[in-house]
Amino acid sequence: MPGTVLLLAASPLGRGRLVDAAGVLPVLAAVAPAVLSGTDTANVVELADPLEPQAVLTRLRAAAAAPGPLTVYITGQLHLDRRQHQPHLALARTTPATVRYTALPWHWIREELRLRSAGSTALFIDLHADAETWQHLAQRPLDSGRTSAVYGRIAPPSGRRGLAEPSYMKAVATLLRSGHRPPLEQLHQQALARIADEAPTNILLTAAPRPSGDPHTAISAAVQAGRHADADALAAQHEQAAVRAYGPASDEALHWAEVRADLAMFAGDTVGSCRAWLRVAGVRLAAGQAVDAPAVEAAVDRAHHQWGRINDAARARELGPALAELRFRVPGRRQGALENVQRHLRQLQAVR
Repeated sequence: MPGTVLLLAASPLGRGRLVDAAGVLPVLAAVAPAVLSGTDTANVVELADPLEPQAVLTRLRAAAAAPGPLTVYITGQLHLDRRQHQPHLALARTTPATVRYTALPWHWIREELRLRSAGSTALFIDLHADAETWQHLAQRPLDSGRTSAVYGRIAPPSGRRGLAEPSYMKAVATLLRSGHRPPLEQLHQQALARIADEAPTNILLTAAPRPSGDPHTAISAAVQAGRHADADALAAQHEQAAVRAYGPASDEALHWAEVRADLAMFAGDTVGSCRAWLRVAGVRLAAGQAVDAPAVEAAVDRAHHQWGRINDAARARELGPALAELRFRVPGRRQGALENVQRHLRQLQAVR
């Protein structure tokens, strides 16, 4: 089965740039796609200094939904947003004051990859952090999800003038240009050996996916096989068990509700997925979570995304008012999101 490779290199334009992230892309692009992915054939998507987080999310979502192995190479720099202090991957337009709106939240990456089966996803990461983010990561390690193998490093702020080099990713690319992709842990160690003078001061990332007794693996396998009803039935069992044990507003129950919303999306049920995300957002808000909490914003954003893909105008009209009400409370990071819902709802009502 063909593999998928996503090459993402991003850093701000101008004074905020810490690392020459895009400089590694020519070296990675010189590697054969099959070697980048570890499969016989592969599709490669390259994002060089992208401008908009939503555009990156669209490419990431498509890559995560593709069958077969997925390898993601990410080079860039991390910053915290000022409101919630969540790690973000800076993009071309990112400044310290606009991280929340112009950078890619790291938890978006984790969320998009979470339903992939264990062992099918690998992340290679070469990131530089500013001083605030470096201190944050010392207390809260970067979370890339339970099903992905993660290799790489996070470098501290450089005390020297000029741009830092993505030396770890360049080492990975140079090793792969030999035409051979060794086992990932071995590739990681070989790359670290080439930057031995830097490694002692870095946060080193080495994480294998969780073993196969995890139910997410069985659910992912069912999705890959096209058995969407079986996947949803299994997730529903775990959701009901979590509700009985911890309550409907618990993290455990809401996790499985979110899994079921994603499963409806994979099955092509945009109405069911939108409805499920609306319910998740409502439960989180009723439980007292803040309107700008990442989980609340993510639920409303996903409901909005699925609503926009509903082809049945009557069903879209049915769900539109509830989404508009939520969007009024949870405007999210995308400017004009509420206006987008209101405009689309007026268009739907005009064609009755």
